[in-house]
Amino acid sequence: MDTAPITPILIDKADISDKEAVTDLFLGYLDFYKSTAPRETAESFITERLSKSDSLIFIARNTEGTGLGFARAYPTFASVSMGRVWILNDLYVAPHARRLGAGRALVRAVTEAARSQGVVRVTLATTEDNTSAQALYETEGFTTGHPVRHYVKRTRT
Repeated sequence: MDTAPITPILIDKADISDKEAVTDLFLGYLDFYKSTAPRETAESFITERLSKSDSLIFIARNTEGTGLGFARAYPTFASVSMGRVWILNDLYVAPHARRLGAGRALVRAVTEAARSQGVVRVTLATTEDNTSAQALYETEGFTTGHPVRHYVKRTRT
């Protein structure tokens, strides 16, 4: 089902001039996942990602320029496919902007940018109880049940 947003959503690839807006959204993202960081630490992390260009950050805004959400993809490679892969690691929409289409617009911006750059696939993960995110991803063509088992070993607490 393709629902039209209530308000126009503008998506841009973030750059260093967006660090404040992205940091605000990133702090909301951390709070959503019950994690905390001082603003200075979060801003430093965002600034480093933007400065080093080691991830792609997309920001959703309304027509007034207010940040509504962000998505971050980390580029990597798939040896068997011999191609580039993006890991859609973060997707967050501020509570006041949910149900406006910002999340869908961000997912589409990531997948369209990946397609245009020859990326072979976009992968992602979400928590088991985040059913609204799961529904969004599934309506945008992401699937589960692949014959790959993902493991995690924490090296830092």
